[in-house]
Amino acid sequence: MSVIEAINVTKSFHTGDVEVNAVGGISLQVNSAELLGIVGPSGSGKSTLLSLIGGIDTPTTGQMLLEGTDLASISDDQRTLLRRRRIGFVFQAFNLLPTLSALENVALPLELDGVPERTAMERAAEALQSVNLGHRAAHLPSMMSGGEQQRVAVARALVIKPALVLGDEPTGNLDSKTGSQVIHLFRELVDRLGQTVVIVTHEGSVTEYADRIVRLRDGLVENEVILNNRTAAAPQSPNSARSLPSTSPPASQSRRP
Repeated sequence: MSVIEAINVTKSFHTGDVEVNAVGGISLQVNSAELLGIVGPSGSGKSTLLSLIGGIDTPTTGQMLLEGTDLASISDDQRTLLRRRRIGFVFQAFNLLPTLSALENVALPLELDGVPERTAMERAAEALQSVNLGHRAAHLPSMMSGGEQQRVAVARALVIKPALVLGDEPTGNLDSKTGSQVIHLFRELVDRLGQTVVIVTHEGSVTEYADRIVRLRDGLVENEVILNNRTAAAPQSPNSARSLPSTSPPASQSRRP
């Protein structure tokens, strides 16, 4: 089943009198329980495409469907609500509030959506457990490493039980080893929880863990490579909380067949 379907999507911007075609006509599907990597050089249209997939922006032409809903056909308020409840975002910057604990940071999206505090805290604790940070629940961001802060950000994305998790250069502020561990965590979210994940990056490390890679150049799909032929069926619903094993990838592990 497709979680995301892009149908001949374009996106143009105007800089003065100059029209910039950031996305030039892209069609793709993102399947349930899949890790899709979108890669390409700077200026290839990766970030623009991610904004369209996440409903932050709307296409100039074409359709972007999330679970069958055309994101351009609904109001700004409806799109905001849909993002808040169906899409989890993980950015290069961790975007954690420095005065809140890990638990409070993770619970915040639920509280902003009107979920009672006790329920929000219980779900936040489950999300932290799912990324193996239950023991850091009371710690402030300043007391955690960069990798731990990014895992808190992942837990915050998961706490809403989204249809889709989007990673925008999620390892950009991390060293290579820690970055690999974070990408490995995304892989586990797919394998253990049946989560659907799209990661946009200019780095090649995602190819070790992705099911599929779409490479962009000049706003178009240059090529698409299937790296893993696993069935999309997952052992557990993405709406269930479940602890994951260690986020440190085995030294000899490779996701290539």
